[in-house]
Amino acid sequence: MSNDKIAEAQAHLQRYDFDGWLLYDFQGSNTLARAFLNISSDLLITRRYAYWIPARGEPIKLVHKIEPHVLDHLPGQILTYLTWEEFESCFAQLLKGSQRVALEFSPRGSLPYVSKVDGGILDLIRSCHVEVVSSASFLQYFTCVLDDEQVASHLEAAHFLSQLADSAWEKIAGSLRSNQRIDEYSVVKFMREEMRSHGFITEADPICAVNAHSANPHFAPTPQQSEAIKKGDFVLIDLWCKKNAPRAVYGDITRVAFVDDRAPQRHQEIFQIVRNAQRVATNYVIQRCAKRDYPQGGEVDQVCRQVIIDAGYGEQFIHRTGHNIYTQDHGPGAHLDSLETRDFRELIPRTCFSIEPGIYLKGEFGVRLEYDVLLVDDHTAQVTGGIQEEIVLL
Repeated sequence: MSNDKIAEAQAHLQRYDFDGWLLYDFQGSNTLARAFLNISSDLLITRRYAYWIPARGEPIKLVHKIEPHVLDHLPGQILTYLTWEEFESCFAQLLKGSQRVALEFSPRGSLPYVSKVDGGILDLIRSCHVEVVSSASFLQYFTCVLDDEQVASHLEAAHFLSQLADSAWEKIAGSLRSNQRIDEYSVVKFMREEMRSHGFITEADPICAVNAHSANPHFAPTPQQSEAIKKGDFVLIDLWCKKNAPRAVYGDITRVAFVDDRAPQRHQEIFQIVRNAQRVATNYVIQRCAKRDYPQGGEVDQVCRQVIIDAGYGEQFIHRTGHNIYTQDHGPGAHLDSLETRDFRELIPRTCFSIEPGIYLKGEFGVRLEYDVLLVDDHTAQVTGGIQEEIVLL
C-alpha cells in the first residue's frame, strides 16, 4: 500500500472530523477491510489483527506473535500480542486520546453491507471511552471507484447485454414463427451460452419470466419448472454479465416484451408508470450531479418510489430502486435504497449503479425496467445498457 493511499484516507478522516480509522478483521469476516488493505482472500490468517490509521500521524499495525508478518506490506509501527489481555491492552494503547473512531459498522444495523465488525469488538472499543462511527461515509472511495480500464469493461458489458436482449427477442419470435416450442429455460440457456461464447461470465443464470412468473422479482426457471412461451404472453428478461478478465465490471439490464402485435392497455399503463419512475430518478441524479451536489442512494430511491406511490402502486414496488455495480453484480458501494435498508452513502464520481423500478401484480404480471448509470469525472451521469421506451412486440 502506498503512502498516498494512507494520505487519502487521512484526508477523509479530517473531513469528517474522525480521529482515526480502525480496520479490524478475524478470519476474513471484514471483507471491506481486507479489500482496502490489499489482503488476498486466499491468504490464510488465523488470528485477529487490526490496522490503525490516525487522522494525522503514522499508522500502527496490531498482529499476533504467531503471525507477525501478515501486515508487512503496510507502512507503520507494529504492535504484537499473544494473550487476550495483551490484545485488549493494545487496543487501549491504539485508541488513547481518540474520541471518534471509524469502523465497518452501521448504527442500528441500518446498512448491513458495511456491518462487518462484531458486537463484542464494538464493546471493547467503546470501553476505551471512544465514540464508534461508521466508515461507510468514505469507504466506497476505496472499494468501488472505477479506473479507466474498468469503465471500458463496464461499457463493453452493457453494450453486449443490450445486443443480447435483442437477440433473445429474436430467438423467441423466430421460434414462434416456425412453430417450434420455446420456454423460459430455453431462453435462459440461449442467453447463458451467448455470454460464454462472447467471452463474458456471470455470477448466476439470467432470468426469463412469463406472465405471472414476472411478478416474482427473483423467479428462476429450471428445466423442470419452465413455462412455454406463446402468443399473448408477457415476457421479462433480466441479464447481467462481465468480461472474463481480471477486475472487469458488470453490466445489468432488464427488458420486457409482449408476444403479439399489440400489448394490452393494462400492460402498457404499468409499463409507462415504471418507465416514468425510472426517468424521474435518472433526471434527479443528473441534475444533482451537475451541481456537484451528489445525492444519497436512499434519496434517489425515495424520488423514484414516490412516482409509483402517486400512481397508486406503492405496495407493488417491493424492492429497492437499484444497486451498486462493480466486479460483483451487486457491488460494495451505495445502493438506491430507502426501503430495505437506509443507505445514507452518497453516489460518488467514477462509480456505477442500476436504476430498476418495478411494479409486480401478483398472479398477473410484473414490469421491471433496468439500465445502469455511470457517474463520470465531469459531474455528469451516463446511462448505459440502453433505454427501453415501450414494450417490445414479438
